[in-house]
Amino acid sequence: MHNSRKNAYDVVIIGSGPNGLSAGIFLAQKGLRVHIIEAKATVGGALRTEELTLPGFRHDVGAAVHPTGFLSPYFRTLNLEKYGLEWVHAPVSVAHPLDGEPAVILEKSLTATAENLGKDARAYLRLMRPLTENPHALLKDILKPLGIPESPLLLARFGLRGALPAELAARLFFKDRRAKALLAGCAAHSILPFDKFFTTALGLVFPVCAHTADWPVARGGSASIAAALLRCFEAAGGTVQLEKQVTQMSQLPPARAYLFDTDPRQLSHIAGEALPTHYHKRLQKFNYGPGIFKIDYALNAPIPWRDPNILRASTVHLGGTFDETAACAKAVWQGRHSENPYVLLAQQSQFDGTRAPAGQHTCWAYCHVPFGSERDMSAVIEAQIERFAPGFRDTVIARHGMNTKDFQAFNPNFYGGAITGGASDITQLFTRPVARLDPYSTPNPRIFIGSASTPPGGGVHGMCGYYAGRSVWGQVFGRGGNTPKFTSPVKMTRF
Repeated sequence: MHNSRKNAYDVVIIGSGPNGLSAGIFLAQKGLRVHIIEAKATVGGALRTEELTLPGFRHDVGAAVHPTGFLSPYFRTLNLEKYGLEWVHAPVSVAHPLDGEPAVILEKSLTATAENLGKDARAYLRLMRPLTENPHALLKDILKPLGIPESPLLLARFGLRGALPAELAARLFFKDRRAKALLAGCAAHSILPFDKFFTTALGLVFPVCAHTADWPVARGGSASIAAALLRCFEAAGGTVQLEKQVTQMSQLPPARAYLFDTDPRQLSHIAGEALPTHYHKRLQKFNYGPGIFKIDYALNAPIPWRDPNILRASTVHLGGTFDETAACAKAVWQGRHSENPYVLLAQQSQFDGTRAPAGQHTCWAYCHVPFGSERDMSAVIEAQIERFAPGFRDTVIARHGMNTKDFQAFNPNFYGGAITGGASDITQLFTRPVARLDPYSTPNPRIFIGSASTPPGGGVHGMCGYYAGRSVWGQVFGRGGNTPKFTSPVKMTRF
């Protein structure tokens, strides 16, 4: 796949996660000569599926369930099904168990979901119905950097609610614990304390996604998404070099532009003197936020949930009440481990028979922990699962745990175990990795960043890479022949 011609590339991309691949596809489809360099033996970043426990049990090492992947405004233009991707939709998106009563179920039907919320049914309909009338337009405006929205009234309606701290939104919108728990489970994906502004945003985005399409998994594992993106990239003429670890700019082939699908720390380290000191200092202040501890299980039976309806969901939010989930979010933000953690669990094998041998299953679960934590959270995760699925431990035939250091070794972008590309609080939600009019550019006109550490942030949707690719196209190639042709990756302007 490697094109060995000297000075053959217009753009070199460092890193082949979904954002690096998306940027590569966008630029290659513009007719540019694009080359991706990846340190691992396969492309995909966190999109990897491996037999972590026993032969025949295929576990998603990183991302598992993909609501924003299926609904990604950019992925929807690529027709990835043509390149071998098959989405498998669960009957419902989310189940949120509560003690002593049926689980809260988030499903495609807005009415059915509302009816499941008891006295808050009408309030939920009032909140969500306007946001679900044109969900693709809303997602297109949400999953982009700051700028002029295409649907300003719809975005304003979302923004006025999404900007609220989740603890305030829960009090304003709902009366009962069922609806509040559903909001908490979705908002907790932000890995932020619920007193922070904009924590309600994910509490609304994920239900919007669920009411548009049941949250899917990729048949065969999340690696199938990376494989489809790679085929699309190569079909556009792009090339890839695998198993090449880049530590400095001099290792890169000559190109007119370089785009980093890395976290700010790696950008700073690799670029070195090609970026000015003041920019390095700003990158060093980037806040990565809490990390995660994850366990993959091989099971000899489906999870024995108290409420069998939970088996219909691709994703399970094990957080208990709103207050319990909020307490966990606050604890990890303050550097403390929660003894009653919010556990995010996926049960892909319920819907994708390729994940485990016949009659057996996989389980994917993680909890939030302080940045850089090395504590083994297996016992507290299993206790939380057992709380709602007594007898779960009896189904376990093998387990594989990963702490924050394991995640950083698996993917250096997960620095300190942070899987979202960095904290998305108000100081970094729109101005990541630093505050610039074009967040994908750097002070060096040939160097760009397009990872999850740029807007719109974490998630398998490719939108960070897509917008970074647009930035490269406009700034480096938008003036046609007037753009100077650079030939050396080393002789860059030092600011």
